Amino acid sequence: MNGTAADRATNVARDDSTGAAGMSGPHATASILHADLDAFYASVEQRNNPALRGKPVVVGGVPDSRGVVAAASYEAREYGIHSAMPLRQAARRCPHAEFLPGRHEVYGQVSREVMDVFHRFTPLVEAISLDEAFLDVFGGERRFGSPEEIAREIRRTVKAEQNLTISIGAATSKSVAKIASDLCKPNGLLTVDPGRERAFLAPLPAGRIWGVGPRTEERLRALGIERVGQLAAMHRADLVRHLGQFGHRLHDLARGIDRRSVSTAGQRKSVGNEHTFGEDIGDLDALLKQLLRLSDEVGRRLRAHELQGRVVTVKIRRADFTTLTRRRTLPVYTDDGGAIYNVASVLMSTEFQAGERYRLLGVHVADFAPEDARQMEMPLFGTDRSERLNAAVDGLESRFGRGSVRRAGLFRPVARVASAFSIGAGKVWEELA
Repeated sequence: MNGTAADRATNVARDDSTGAAGMSGPHATASILHADLDAFYASVEQRNNPALRGKPVVVGGVPDSRGVVAAASYEAREYGIHSAMPLRQAARRCPHAEFLPGRHEVYGQVSREVMDVFHRFTPLVEAISLDEAFLDVFGGERRFGSPEEIAREIRRTVKAEQNLTISIGAATSKSVAKIASDLCKPNGLLTVDPGRERAFLAPLPAGRIWGVGPRTEERLRALGIERVGQLAAMHRADLVRHLGQFGHRLHDLARGIDRRSVSTAGQRKSVGNEHTFGEDIGDLDALLKQLLRLSDEVGRRLRAHELQGRVVTVKIRRADFTTLTRRRTLPVYTDDGGAIYNVASVLMSTEFQAGERYRLLGVHVADFAPEDARQMEMPLFGTDRSERLNAAVDGLESRFGRGSVRRAGLFRPVARVASAFSIGAGKVWEELA
């Protein structure tokens, strides 16, 4: 909890005076992550307008309006400005701050792109708001590494693709992971080791516990309780007598016990993969090679989630951060990377401009087939041969790790020309050597 380097590398909460070992959360490992973008709205504005960087920025409206602060940059927080503060009060505290109206369409789009990063590592993502989510990464060790390594890679990817920082807490439970992410902001990573939850929480103010608002905190203070450790030491029956049924919940949370699972209510709307290049690329063949790799990865994720889709979207970001999205609808559903690439390559080739350089490519598939309508054999898109090949590749990667099997085309220049032709009332895409 005491790292202050620019990258604010992983801090691990360890204490020999451990609490009771056991299942404090859904899993015995610290595989519940709470990911929270730092000063999200204000950071997006500073990212998009370099003139705002390093300045106090307040998002919410003009300073003489009756609104409240939606977000404040860390420079503005140094003046005591925080979310939900009246804008007029914020203006009195920092008259020279940049006051901006909210652009929720922009924030929503960035949020969706960040959530897609989360989904690259686990299907178990519970979005709490536009800028924060819980992730359950249990079981991802073979493919991605330990929960800590996954958290590091998420932070690296969000920074590379969005130029935004994100703080992540890792613990055995949602409530402890949430507190950990709060404590390591901004741009930090904090892991609370299994069995250390109670020792980690003990010195913190009681108000840190999820659900303890100002009124409850005041009632606890009247009982002589100011720290979580004091709260954990109380008898459950005494807490229930003073606080009602909430006392049961509070007693568990103060001891680091929270067995709620990450909720994924509602079906995923898309599966995608994006990559920001180490250096901008201006060659079409090189871009198509990247597109083939991305398409294969999307196909693999679709099969892993037992999904098939028919709307293929390509995201193209130029070196100047201009971003385009182009999509096509297939006549049939697919989970095959080759079929996805056939469409994506047409979209990329159509938008490619000689002389332009490109920073990022992404491939997404949406409009999923109902479970009872999944195509078991799809002409041109999912032939029996390609299904057997995909099954074999998926099996090998499951055994030897992601990336252990790659297309031969990824080891040499890919020169492909894609053309469209009609079959019946639909349109499919053919790849020509």
